[in-house]
Amino acid sequence: MTSGSKTTKADSAAHDACDRSVDVAIIGAGIQGASIAWWLTRLDPSLRVALIERDTGFSQASSQRSASSIRQQFSHPINIQLSQFGLQFLREAPSLLAVDGEAPAIGLTDPGYLYLAGPEGASSLRAQHALQRQHGAPIELLERDALANRFAWLRTGDLSLGTLGAGAEGWFDGPALHQAMLRAARAQGATLIQGEVAGFEMSGAGRSGATESNATAFGATDAPRKIAALRLADGTRLVCGTAVNAAGAWARPLAATAGIDLPVHARRRTVFIFSCPSTLPDCPLVIDPSGFWFRPEGRQFIGGRTPEDDADDLPLEPNLAEFNETFWTGLAHRVPAFEALRIENAWAGYYEMNLFDHNALLGAHPVVDNLLFATGFSGHGMQQAPAVGRGIAELIVHGAYRSLDLSVLSVARLTEGRRILESNVIG
Repeated sequence: MTSGSKTTKADSAAHDACDRSVDVAIIGAGIQGASIAWWLTRLDPSLRVALIERDTGFSQASSQRSASSIRQQFSHPINIQLSQFGLQFLREAPSLLAVDGEAPAIGLTDPGYLYLAGPEGASSLRAQHALQRQHGAPIELLERDALANRFAWLRTGDLSLGTLGAGAEGWFDGPALHQAMLRAARAQGATLIQGEVAGFEMSGAGRSGATESNATAFGATDAPRKIAALRLADGTRLVCGTAVNAAGAWARPLAATAGIDLPVHARRRTVFIFSCPSTLPDCPLVIDPSGFWFRPEGRQFIGGRTPEDDADDLPLEPNLAEFNETFWTGLAHRVPAFEALRIENAWAGYYEMNLFDHNALLGAHPVVDNLLFATGFSGHGMQQAPAVGRGIAELIVHGAYRSLDLSVLSVARLTEGRRILESNVIG
């Protein structure tokens, strides 16, 4: 293991009988934590792996509230590669995640994403398309006439270009994937502990306790420290060799208990469910140049946009006021049939928004070298979870990435001031 070794019998004997001891403690049993646990117990069945989750019903978990879509239309190669692996994993998930011969139904469908651009966005969309094709993403480039011919229900007069990933992008049953991965991880030996992590016990040089300035928290003045144990709210002490912060939208306050200022914020996103009397044949997930999105969901549609009020930690209830005249007018302009749409319902979930650069923060922390991170996905977590889980598991088991090199997404870039530029962030 890279960030901490397996705990030995001698180590365990040194602690009180009421203490528990594991090799890897994963904080958060959502899709990221479940994926890490599944890959860990697959790569090394001898590891003692525990998932610590305060809400084992997952009533607020982003994994249960995601629109659960997957795309290859990114502007950075690492995000393309993460989703390429994720798509292949979803296709194989029924066999990979089967337990006792029972294969989960993931519900993958792949009509694609349709990115639309007006005259001002056409050159950027062409450049992104060229990059995507260079990295093996089978994305089509559609001029305005081709868009009009292929999607007769789409208003194209103000468009110049579109890109479509039919057969390579789509959506799936995210809650089913999460539950299947968690169940399979537990079948392979991972333990699920219901509890809330209240803080860390630290060993080694440096400070501990409250959050410090960025310079100190990210290692400008402190030598590396280690996490010796997790302290749960009920008083339980969990000794571990490695800890993983996979707490999603709650990763920031957890990091603060280790003196780390993490730029990951809980940002509410409302998803609206609406119906329309007309059908839209072969409708993909559509990204409008103005920023909103929509896609089919059974016989209905779902959609959303970035809210004007994007404060932290808003109540996890849908904000119906976001479906205002501007949003409705935009939908009806792009799809004339939506002039007759009807709102049916709505739900809300949190994006774990990385305000530093809106990309994942992965791997070992610079000054707490047995604390790993898998957070900050900014809306991409469901589709990236299979590849991220494998990568974090490889770091722990082998000490390095062996399949897909995810080092460009290292959490250390926060101290280096190195941003990952991704143009295609939705919401």
